[in-house]
Amino acid sequence: MQRYNILWADDEIDLLKPHILFLTAKGYDITPVASGADAIESVENKIFDVVFLDENMPGMTGLETLKYIKNRRPSLPVVMITKSEEESIMEEAIGSQIADYLIKPLNPSQILLSVKKILDNKRLVTERTNLEYQQDFRNISMAYNEYMDHNEWIAIHKKLVYWELEIDKTENKSMAEVLEMQKIEANSHFTQFIKENYEDWLNNPNIERPMLSHNLLKTKVFPALNGQPLFLIIIDNLRYDQWKTIEEDITPYFNVEVEEAYYSILPTTTAYARNSIFSGELPLEMSKNSPDLWVNDEDDDEGKNNNEEAFLKRQLDKLRIQAKTSYHKIIHSSQGKQLNDQFNNLLKNDLNVVVYNFVDMLSHARTDMRMIRELAADESAYRSLTKSWFLHSPLFDLLRMISEKGLKVMITTDHGTYRVKKAHQIAGDKNVNTNLRYKHGKNLGYKESNSIYTVRNPEKLHLPKPNVSTSYAFAAEDVFFAYPNNYNHYVKYYKDTFQHGGISMDEMIIPFISLNSKKG
Repeated sequence: MQRYNILWADDEIDLLKPHILFLTAKGYDITPVASGADAIESVENKIFDVVFLDENMPGMTGLETLKYIKNRRPSLPVVMITKSEEESIMEEAIGSQIADYLIKPLNPSQILLSVKKILDNKRLVTERTNLEYQQDFRNISMAYNEYMDHNEWIAIHKKLVYWELEIDKTENKSMAEVLEMQKIEANSHFTQFIKENYEDWLNNPNIERPMLSHNLLKTKVFPALNGQPLFLIIIDNLRYDQWKTIEEDITPYFNVEVEEAYYSILPTTTAYARNSIFSGELPLEMSKNSPDLWVNDEDDDEGKNNNEEAFLKRQLDKLRIQAKTSYHKIIHSSQGKQLNDQFNNLLKNDLNVVVYNFVDMLSHARTDMRMIRELAADESAYRSLTKSWFLHSPLFDLLRMISEKGLKVMITTDHGTYRVKKAHQIAGDKNVNTNLRYKHGKNLGYKESNSIYTVRNPEKLHLPKPNVSTSYAFAAEDVFFAYPNNYNHYVKYYKDTFQHGGISMDEMIIPFISLNSKKG
């Protein structure tokens, strides 16, 4: 077991000998000093893991000593000890970033708890997390080996995300590989679940089915219109784990009224799923009912979303909902700042929809995929990148402004993403779309696999069928499609990147959050 060095500064240090002997017996090495000046000299000459610092010492006070230590050793944890319970002293100490605050008289258990909380926290968290995940591992595996409905799959996904975030906090992430294998197995079962049920969800009104993209506004958003300005923020590519990563930064301003998940339609892309949200229709119905708004240029994925506001207005008209709305798409940070400058004008509307193209903003409008790949090499890094972006984004500023006005906001997404690793060769003509996770076109050539969902009659999935022989192929699990031409280069370039369009829990099971301002 590692032995830690503790510096203890107190002008009555001799009276603390029983406590020092107690900590020594527990495996800690204590350096006792009787003044702030001695503490500073010790910190200059020796490495310590934590400092116990009496606040009320003659000469240089504990707070003065604390400032010097923090200036020289910013990351060195300091525990302030005092007889005083004055709020001003506590606040000053806390403002100086102390690790803990103890009130005299001390008892051995109190001291040991503080030390363990600071020095052994990571080890204790790691041991507890690993033990609890091992206990839950069998429960999760047993669950998806039995038949599960769409709600139970949401519960499994949330549980796997929970363990992913918990294991991420551990010291060496020793259980991460086991969890990754369990996620792969779960996604394999989820793929079969989608193959067996998705078509029925779209066509059989008599079965229990989940909320899907085209039901979202009618079911969740429009019923919340009540005369007060309502904000709907759609962040593209926002996975459930990414929501959990930014949640702690939002909850100081909002109460989470609803946290649930819904299913993105296939393909899990901006062009299909997000248009479906705004139109309230599936892609086949959009192409038939609104041919003026539905864009068939398969390579122009972003161009297919230039009519979201028009789709929204048509859905409102169809449902005979009279509401004053605004729609804003944010692709660059400057656009987000401009929107915030117009915030007071938004308060005149019943519904304000803001679409944040998160991935575009990260990658400077898709000019450098390699940058994202380097910065987000795995899920943990991708979550960290999401959090960093969010904390410095105009979106965070907008949310705080909404909270300040005591208003309600809903946060959701159109689909998630999945990190792809295995290439699956596919051939097609020049009109086949470019997405890596799904393909559609005439005479697609590829080897059938359990990791591919082949749809030979697209109309059964309410997908447009430009040609008589058009079929769709959806990649599942960690598979992505690659063309035979320049195959090795293609595979090397896209392996371990985050993609969307196919079938996985991360892409299809996505968050819907309703927040009420804490000032409301």
